[in-house]
Amino acid sequence: MNNSVFKSFRFEIVLYSLLSLIYSLLSLALINIGFYLIFQKSLWSFTGTVLSAILDISVGIALFIIYFLLLTRKFISYIKEIYIGINEISLGNLDNRIVINNEDEFALMADKLNKMADDIKRIMENERRSEEAKNELITSVAHDLRTPLTSIIGYLDLVSTKQLTDDVKKEYIEIAYSKSKRLEKLIEDLFTYTKFNFGEVKPLYSEVDMVKLIDQLLDEFYPSFTENHMEYEFKTSHSSAVIYADGVLLARAFANLISNAIKYGRDGEKIEIILTKDTDKITITSTNFGEVIPKKDLDKIFTRFYRVESSRSSETGGSGLGLAIAHSIITLHGGLIYATISADCTVFTVELPDKPKV
Repeated sequence: MNNSVFKSFRFEIVLYSLLSLIYSLLSLALINIGFYLIFQKSLWSFTGTVLSAILDISVGIALFIIYFLLLTRKFISYIKEIYIGINEISLGNLDNRIVINNEDEFALMADKLNKMADDIKRIMENERRSEEAKNELITSVAHDLRTPLTSIIGYLDLVSTKQLTDDVKKEYIEIAYSKSKRLEKLIEDLFTYTKFNFGEVKPLYSEVDMVKLIDQLLDEFYPSFTENHMEYEFKTSHSSAVIYADGVLLARAFANLISNAIKYGRDGEKIEIILTKDTDKITITSTNFGEVIPKKDLDKIFTRFYRVESSRSSETGGSGLGLAIAHSIITLHGGLIYATISADCTVFTVELPDKPKV
């Protein structure tokens, strides 16, 4: 807010003081003129010089005070308005705002109070959302941890208390082991996401060849592709695509994308990955030809613990944190990740700058 000298409170006080003085002198002159017109004699001839001077000074001071109070009454009302605004804010009414109708110091104070109320309201809303998110996190974690843990306890209880054949025992132990591995993965994802959420992850940047990174990840996932009767195709016209990034974190992000594609794209029996390179960024798309993600879920799939309704089973639902972690990693690098759909496929697109935009 511009607070020029001519619109400042100090200038207005000086101005109103001068006006009050002028009005007082004019009023004294009119009183003396009126007294002379009525009595054909000046006031001084009745009371004497000294007494008349004292009387004029007293009346002038009284008039000056009256005029000054009249001219500055808007300041008093505005101060009262500011006081009421402060009182409303202190009582918790953060929607109350003080009207700014000038550019003096009082208006500047009112503007700062309004901004303070906005800041307090925003902080309180953020705290409320954080509390809701924390409660949601605790509820989701408790639910997702309980499901495999209950199965593990159940199968181990059967093995230890029932008379079972060796083959059945072996089968139950294998099931309990697989459930334990799923529980371990869930806990690992939870810790990872929590670290990202609290800003505890510090990337270590170096040169990373994304062509080699994708090739290596696809080779690592080859057994999973084979097990799920799927094929993959990696297309790029570049022998290398080097960017400055944290290779370990990016490997985790793309591993989560590939794992997600295998889980939910197995019906399409194929995943197609394309890498293109521009002057200042690279773009990687992963196309799943399986069941298409509903349009209503596109804005939510990168939210923690969110799963598409048709994929909420304990066997295929995963932790619900994989895409959220991938989103956090890509965002940490100053990149973008989003999903689009067509009639027969879902496309995940990742855009990464040559250098991280921290």
